[in-house]
Amino acid sequence: MIFIKSLLLLFSVSVVASCSLLAPTPTAQNVRPDQLTFASLEFQIPKIEQVQLANGIRVYLLEDAELPLVEVTAMIGAGAISDPVEKDGRSGLFAALLQDGGAGERDPVAFEEYLESLAIDFGAGTGSYMTTIGLSMLQEDVNKGITILDDVLRRPRFDSSRLELHRKQTLEGLRRRDDNPGSVAGRALNRAIYADHPFGRAATVESVTAVTRDDLIAFHRKHFVPDNLWLAISGDFDRQSMLSNLEQVFGDWQPVGHHAQPLPMLRQSLEPAVWVAEKDIPQTTIRLGHIGVSKDNPDLHAIRVMNFILGGGGFNSRLLREIRSNRGLAYSVYSYFPVGRKLPGAFIAGSETKCASTGEVVGLMLDEMKRIRTEPVSAEELALAKESRINSFVFAFTNSHQILTQQVRLDYFNYPEDYMQSYRQKVAAVTREDIQRVAQKYLQPEKLAIVLVGRSSEFDAVPESFGLPVRKIPLESAKNGKKE
Repeated sequence: MIFIKSLLLLFSVSVVASCSLLAPTPTAQNVRPDQLTFASLEFQIPKIEQVQLANGIRVYLLEDAELPLVEVTAMIGAGAISDPVEKDGRSGLFAALLQDGGAGERDPVAFEEYLESLAIDFGAGTGSYMTTIGLSMLQEDVNKGITILDDVLRRPRFDSSRLELHRKQTLEGLRRRDDNPGSVAGRALNRAIYADHPFGRAATVESVTAVTRDDLIAFHRKHFVPDNLWLAISGDFDRQSMLSNLEQVFGDWQPVGHHAQPLPMLRQSLEPAVWVAEKDIPQTTIRLGHIGVSKDNPDLHAIRVMNFILGGGGFNSRLLREIRSNRGLAYSVYSYFPVGRKLPGAFIAGSETKCASTGEVVGLMLDEMKRIRTEPVSAEELALAKESRINSFVFAFTNSHQILTQQVRLDYFNYPEDYMQSYRQKVAAVTREDIQRVAQKYLQPEKLAIVLVGRSSEFDAVPESFGLPVRKIPLESAKNGKKE
């Protein structure tokens, strides 16, 4: 399927290139690049049709006949946040079995062969709040594709042999995860910030081993119902035929009055500390973080612009410029402020540096966080950050299906109706005063969890020098008697 898409795109590009070669060469007088003028770029978000079937399925349609393809994404409102602690990892196994555990009358092998015969791209995945299924097919096979989706949504087989295969693969990944210092640091920081909340937990050998096929069936039975399903369909299809087909295929699926999965509450504060994992490597992986904000925060756009200036703007950010460009202490330095869709996300900053400069780099990161709180940013920094945020907005709309699924997610997470339409205006309205205000309010150096993974004996400053309690991070490899 990917090969077919590539050929179609290559053909389109070739036609455009050929037309360009045949176009007459402009005869206007040569103009210096800095003297060129351009019309203002106008971008309008395509109109998306929303329909609700009689049984509660929400359908989003966006017709696009540019290529003879149809893409479908199904979103089910349940995900990893509902995994019980004793069965952490259930959602990952569930998604894996949706993808290749067979469905309807077809066992896993027959299901895969059928998809291959139709050249259908098919996949499934899970996040904190939702499970997704995606199909991409030729226009002529759209009815067969909808039938496949119906089988996966309503009649997954959860093949036992495939379950054990994915369990073994997952367990092997768990046994190897301490090999990657970034994985160690990420899990430790999540644990430090979120404690025993699902956001702070990670699957274990014991929890993955405890997941049974009956657990997957129970999760499916509870959450895979029509009034908990969103369908996004884009591409070359006839609207009326599509809706008729959906009613025919899903019409006998009865709603049950589904209730949204419960959200475990977050604790409001964490104990600032330095967390150290001893790993016999010459480079320290550094992570700093604390609880952040959710999408409902009224300062959302100002926070994102502020973070661009601090550490989210690559070579235009203060952290990278000071620590990498000016001092040569690290290759990568960054910060990000991911927005929690339903519960608050976390502010995170990170870097990697040689063990002997660990303390210096952490100190510089803290200094930059404090500086953006106490000193107004320059007009040039603000202008660049806002322009970058506004110009990058268009990359959320590189194809019609991406536009469509973006809208479905915004509706699922209850974003304001005008969120996309007003985005650029709200970013443009951010002021220097806003930057300092949100930095003081939401950037909290005194509440950070600091995670260091490396040879602490080579650190240029002992962890205690940061004035915080020091906690040791036990590694699985150490528990199993392996030398780091």
